[in-house]
Amino acid sequence: MIDSTHWLLTLACDDRPGIVHAVTGAIAEAYGNITELQQFSSAESNRFFMRVQVQSGFDRSVFEHAVSPIARSLGAEWVLDYVGRPRRTLILASTMGHCLNDLLFRARSGHLQIEVPLILSNHPDLGGLAGFYGVPFEHHAVLPHTKAGFEARVLEAVADHGIELVVLARYMQILSPHLCEQLAGRAINIHHSFLPGFKGANPYRQAHSRGVKLIGATAHFVTAELDEGPIIEQNVRRVDHSVDVPELVHLGQEQESRTLSDAVKLFAEHRILLDGQRTVIFH
Repeated sequence: MIDSTHWLLTLACDDRPGIVHAVTGAIAEAYGNITELQQFSSAESNRFFMRVQVQSGFDRSVFEHAVSPIARSLGAEWVLDYVGRPRRTLILASTMGHCLNDLLFRARSGHLQIEVPLILSNHPDLGGLAGFYGVPFEHHAVLPHTKAGFEARVLEAVADHGIELVVLARYMQILSPHLCEQLAGRAINIHHSFLPGFKGANPYRQAHSRGVKLIGATAHFVTAELDEGPIIEQNVRRVDHSVDVPELVHLGQEQESRTLSDAVKLFAEHRILLDGQRTVIFH
């Protein structure tokens, strides 16, 4: 349940002395009680990042009136939201359902603050899974001559449903540079951490044949440079020679599901701020 008296503010600007004092002073003037505050100053970019949760009886206009002059003076990018508000999320999928199932289960159980109005897929295989969770599902074959039409449908769905996040839950198609640009900073992909060492088909079989000792997964923002977007979350686990290919696939998919859900949770809670090609994560 959303608490309309519990606010969340994220802010990013060029670093300078007095930012925390200015922001917390504005919150105090609005009679806000700070329940969580995290900050980071990047020496590389000279940028300052802040995430603060505030409990107060004031409404949005009071908060905006207090913070807006400070943000303008700092030249800051800032976002104000309710703590716990589900983020509108579009999921793209193909044939593998482990990541999709994990996301939908966590959302239904209340452990993931997202609302999924639609799933788009280039295969019909996961329609039954979507139906189990009561989420509308559309299948569109994506071929060289239909890819542009599918991507147009993605952007149409983003606009029609007020989508804030697009999740590629093992969606096995490369997005065009145009779509990547349109979704910049609000599309998350998952891949096994064998990349770039084991590319192409059957990466787990390739990894098994090389006797890998660590497997894992990486969640990152989508960019036009394939699998090169800012990294959000990574997980690994140790394996040994006794693990065969089917078990390696199973263990790898567990890491993929966990890592993607962790990344989506961070996004949903406004805990990710971009610092160029890097991410600032406030756990």
